[in-house]
Amino acid sequence: MTGKSYNSWYSMSDKSLSEVIGRFIRHHRLQKNLSQTTVAQNADISRSTLSLLERGETVTVSTLLQVLRTLELLHVMDVFEVKSQISPMLLAKMERERRKHASGKPHKGQQESDW
Repeated sequence: MTGKSYNSWYSMSDKSLSEVIGRFIRHHRLQKNLSQTTVAQNADISRSTLSLLERGETVTVSTLLQVLRTLELLHVMDVFEVKSQISPMLLAKMERERRKHASGKPHKGQQESDW
């Protein structure tokens, strides 16, 4: 981690954010000891496009995804996953309505057991 707070991301320009992404890609490519040519070929992009990405220049999202896949970094996509959350008010209401005791009588449409 770079120690950046979430608030600092908002104060950065798009260019600066792109440069952070480029450094991330370059760092992980070098950690895997892969050349730009190798990664570009595996990602089915040109080496110059990968170079642009690493320098923080404008590339397509598709290009970024191809490179992330090639470098086995798609786990970063976890932050984009939308998780459904239940509101505390609805949870409290559901808890109040939840059955606390069995009545011993069958519900409508339910037949009594012969047991």
